[in-house]
Amino acid sequence: MYGTQVAADQLSYLHGDSRSKGFGPEVKMRILMGTYALSAGYYDAYYKRAQQVSTLVQKSFKAALNENDILISPAAPSPAYSIGEKKNDPLAMYAGDIMTVNVNLAGLPALVLPCGFVGGGGGGPAGLPVGVQMIGAAFDEEKLLKVGHIFE
Repeated sequence: MYGTQVAADQLSYLHGDSRSKGFGPEVKMRILMGTYALSAGYYDAYYKRAQQVSTLVQKSFKAALNENDILISPAAPSPAYSIGEKKNDPLAMYAGDIMTVNVNLAGLPALVLPCGFVGGGGGGPAGLPVGVQMIGAAFDEEKLLKVGHIFE
């Protein structure tokens, strides 16, 4: 086991207590949402549909990666948030994941690297980082890492 580990006499308490103390509220919320979506009665509505979408996303990425060594996209729809800025706006935090979810659905390797900083103006507070995402073909992590190293 890695991460926070709570001492316990029984394995079930070890896992339960370690997870309740080691996972933050956002991780717990996502685990609950995933468990709900996979529960009886919701399998067809959520999981089966997600698998169908995943297949379409995989095909789309495969076609793009047949023509390109790697794909480059923004890592998020906006620059980084200031610490605590979005803690009361979970929808904005989920929207921040929109650029990386498709890569996870496709099961592809990707890197997110800093590529600059906000200069002020309307894009957010000055000095916060902006990220670029590099997406590679399945099982071609070596090429992706080489390109990421060159970019750095």
